[in-house]
Amino acid sequence: MVKVYKPGKVAIVLQGRQAGKKVVVIKQVDEGSKERPYPHAIVAGIERYPRKVTRRMGQKKLTRRSKVKPFIKVINYSHLFPTRYQLELEGLKGVVANDTFKEPSQREDAKKNIKKQLEERYASGKNKWFFQPLRF
Repeated sequence: MVKVYKPGKVAIVLQGRQAGKKVVVIKQVDEGSKERPYPHAIVAGIERYPRKVTRRMGQKKLTRRSKVKPFIKVINYSHLFPTRYQLELEGLKGVVANDTFKEPSQREDAKKNIKKQLEERYASGKNKWFFQPLRF
């Protein structure tokens, strides 16, 4: 079987609270594990996208509107829809592991780290399509 969900692959969540949100695959588990006996992926996505900014807005308003709220989650492959896009994430690979989901403090630290990296990427202007919500 062809491996579709490689690290860096952008996908769309189909089921659950984050349905319709874009995510990027950090780690994939094709065979499943003991506690999750189905093929799944550890993903990081954007729960709240940055808002529109214009040239007339001040610096304070601009920084407030360009905030990102991320989420990390373990999602079954059947609840993901792969896209043709890739996102280079050198920094995200080491942030989230299987142990991250056991301890709430580790989860919060990982989310803060991901938030910082996503906001840097948004501010630099790379991958603008990733930071816009889907319209459907």
